[in-house]
Amino acid sequence: MSSGVTRRKFVTLGAQTAALVAASRFFVVEARGQSERSKYAGVFGQLDTFVEQYMRSMNSPGMTLVMADRDGVQRVATYGFSDLERKTAVKPEELFEIGSISKSFIANCILQLNQEGKLDLHKPVTEYLPWFPIESTFAPITTHHMLTHTTGLPGIPPVFLSDPATKHRVAYAPGQYFHYSNMAFTTLGHLLWTLDGKQLPEVIRERVLKPLGMTQTEPVISLDIRAKTAKNYEAFLGDRPYPRNGRLAEAPAIVMTEGAGCVASTAHDMGLYIQMIANRGQGTKGKLLTEESFGLFSKAHIKAEEFGPTASYGYGIAVDTLDGHTILRHTGGMVSFASALQVDIDEGVGAFASINAMQGYRPNPAAQFAIQLMRAQKQSKSFPTMPALKPPDQVENSAEYAGAYQAEDARKLEILADGQKLFLMQDGNRVPLEHHGEDSFLVMHKDWERYSLVFGRADEKDPKSAVVEAGWGSDWFTNSKYKGPKTFESPKEWNSYVGHYRNESAWIGSLRILLRKGKLMIDGETPLEPGDGGVFYLRDEEHSPEWIRFANIVNGKAMHIKFSGEDLWRVMTG
Repeated sequence: MSSGVTRRKFVTLGAQTAALVAASRFFVVEARGQSERSKYAGVFGQLDTFVEQYMRSMNSPGMTLVMADRDGVQRVATYGFSDLERKTAVKPEELFEIGSISKSFIANCILQLNQEGKLDLHKPVTEYLPWFPIESTFAPITTHHMLTHTTGLPGIPPVFLSDPATKHRVAYAPGQYFHYSNMAFTTLGHLLWTLDGKQLPEVIRERVLKPLGMTQTEPVISLDIRAKTAKNYEAFLGDRPYPRNGRLAEAPAIVMTEGAGCVASTAHDMGLYIQMIANRGQGTKGKLLTEESFGLFSKAHIKAEEFGPTASYGYGIAVDTLDGHTILRHTGGMVSFASALQVDIDEGVGAFASINAMQGYRPNPAAQFAIQLMRAQKQSKSFPTMPALKPPDQVENSAEYAGAYQAEDARKLEILADGQKLFLMQDGNRVPLEHHGEDSFLVMHKDWERYSLVFGRADEKDPKSAVVEAGWGSDWFTNSKYKGPKTFESPKEWNSYVGHYRNESAWIGSLRILLRKGKLMIDGETPLEPGDGGVFYLRDEEHSPEWIRFANIVNGKAMHIKFSGEDLWRVMTG
């Protein structure tokens, strides 16, 4: 989307603008809460300006967004394209998959069962689900542990594993650590089915959607709703890191019926959901949650740094602060959608935004700026400063990485800093680097696109210590500041584990197992720590219960891995 094209703004009730869409490359389509009627009309222009800049910066195809408060839906707006090829605008009535924001729906249903005396949140979950396939030497897992992601179980696998005799292993005492677990909320979906006597979609419809008047929302993602869903996109090459302006491809339709992320909704309906949260459990047709239940829903039960340095987790939703106000928020990442929900429960305002592509980020800045603007308007204060958008090639501390690095086989790596930009020198040419995470970069050249270039520091626990090494895949380079060992040993059998493994599920895809500095790693970024019985634990988190086991050695190569119970198989590619 070119930034030089004039933005058109259409005020409409929805689909009437389709014939006009081809005339422009960026669109704002308003529906439901119109600028003439909304008490927040004065902030719309500021928000639209930011959203356009944000979408262009992030290479977003389209977005749907709603602003709501305790009084109801205040504005629905859609931006950009639902169909990139045909240049068709996103329509307000199109469904977007909200991903893990569905977990808060599950929590609402669970809390209603607790209100009705049908469920004790602190009883062992196996008293309700005796079939739940776990083995543990610790205290029992409860519904409370599942709602707060503190079960000690891995979060990746399905509840029912491919080998019916296999059980999920609890890695540590429930309640001890936060580890995000899709499996826990899938299990809670089965718990709702068991105790409510209805399958999960009907439970969500009866307990959340109907009471809130969310008539356009679908409680299950199926092929039946594809025609009502915004066209959506994923990375064209899904087995490697995605650059900010990478190529997209239309994503295939999926079926998702699990509590971890099964809801598809419109912006307007999500506004009704925000209104309920802003009113502390009170919906337009009655009270979903008692004050006690809403207190449990919104309580900071455990620190959840995965959501940010100040974040905690409640029941199916993160609890945080923004400008001194309590915020309930969650993001949702699907195969081809990215969403963000933020509700200021002190001021009673909230926003939901969703993008019809999965590019590795969530539209939190749009939702957050929307509620900051609403607060300012409500309090008759000056508008907040528009959030700064950092270009992907901006590296404030570029000089820390610059210099010459060398591998043990004498291959050289030269990194050049030029202002706040970094380049890799290749054949006399400057190849730009793009930030991909802390000390991690993408090299914008086809020869380097398979892995991130990851720099290491003299003290891995001190982010201010000197940069002394760089890794790319299995390649390892050091500079003159490096003082550690240069040679490393590892068990010979580990060589048989190195390779490319895949599962063609859209949720799993590829893993490349590498050996660098005597350690096994996933994709050159996530270290594996050997445990008992041939199991390796992922150490992207200190206490992660996720694990890998290698199996079926043929001609010196492992042909199969179990990833926390999921199956991936070796493919004969790089």
